[in-house]
Amino acid sequence: MIDFELSEAIQQTRRMTHMVAEQMMRPISREYDEREHEKPMEFLETMWNVSKGATMTGGDGGEGERARRDPAERTLGMVVAVEELCWGDVGLYLSIPNPGLGGAAVAAAGTPEQKQRFLARFKEGKPKWGAMAITEPHCGSDTSAITTTAVRDGDHWVLNGTKIFCTSGLMAAEKSDGFVVVWATLDRSAGRAGIRAFVVDAGTPGMHVTKVESKLGIRASDTATIVFEDCRIPLDNILGSPEVKKTSHGFKGAMATFDATRPIVAASAIGVARAALDFVKATLEEQGIAVRYGAPLQRLTALERDVIDMEAQVQAARLLVWRAAWMIDRGLHNNLEASMAKAKAGLVVTQVTQKAVELLGPLGYSRRYLLEKWMRDAKISDIYEGTQQINQLIVARRILGYSSEELR
Repeated sequence: MIDFELSEAIQQTRRMTHMVAEQMMRPISREYDEREHEKPMEFLETMWNVSKGATMTGGDGGEGERARRDPAERTLGMVVAVEELCWGDVGLYLSIPNPGLGGAAVAAAGTPEQKQRFLARFKEGKPKWGAMAITEPHCGSDTSAITTTAVRDGDHWVLNGTKIFCTSGLMAAEKSDGFVVVWATLDRSAGRAGIRAFVVDAGTPGMHVTKVESKLGIRASDTATIVFEDCRIPLDNILGSPEVKKTSHGFKGAMATFDATRPIVAASAIGVARAALDFVKATLEEQGIAVRYGAPLQRLTALERDVIDMEAQVQAARLLVWRAAWMIDRGLHNNLEASMAKAKAGLVVTQVTQKAVELLGPLGYSRRYLLEKWMRDAKISDIYEGTQQINQLIVARRILGYSSEELR
């Protein structure tokens, strides 16, 4: 029998993270939206002390993490918590010290020894961050066009290239004992088959942050450009086999990262959408306007129909996210479901926040309230971790049974 009820453990997590969002994140949300390149270190250190060892995806973060969460619902618990934190502030959530996308890549494609070596450091010491470096100035969604190179030189790999739009790139590369997972090609003529992921420890000579972006939304989170110039890393810092074959098995192993992280990103989008929806409903209630849920459709006002539709869309996106997370927890292949959740949530958060601003008019547009900020924060959910178009393309390929070469 299908059960849509959350366990008591997850409900407790939900209550606790909502308290953090309401009491610690909302009060500083506007401040760090305006002070984009500053960090709320008191908040970040508190969150670090609470969440040491936890990865974004519920991966191998150490014994502490396994003791805190039942493996059968680890990822489901994660997406529920992420929704609540992003209801508080998605930019602050993205700034929380953790292995991040880099850790997710290690968890997806690393050996047991690599998982221990790179992720165990997140259980102790001062706050630290992990990051992923994949996008390049001339290449975004088409990862086969990556030009950053990795050349073997004795017992080392030498990396050269430029990566842009790296979430937490500054903190991971220069400000902590973290690491950056870099996607590079061993053989450009081999296309995707030649692409591998490499772990570069913070402070490695030849890795430089050259720019930190000024952005529309998620302004509390740093987004960096990282340049690699003859950057030498140990031979065993490659994730997967260094052997280049005609198949793209190694590339697919690294891409499995996104099957695990897209539900997390989708959950963050739902948190933002719900923040906007909750604000609209609370404002209407203050004005004595009640939504008549039981009334016939033809008797509803346009405003009531809009609010009900917004609620339905948020609920639909949430169920897709829970489904994709549930599959991860059971070891099921969720490539289709992860992309469906990400595509739906990205579309919903964009539409819901825009409609919320529209419904409240000047009140929604004013910087007096956070609603306009949530609208700005929303759009990135439709872009990073695979754009709306790319995720729809993946869904089409999986449903129709086409390969990437057959359906572009």
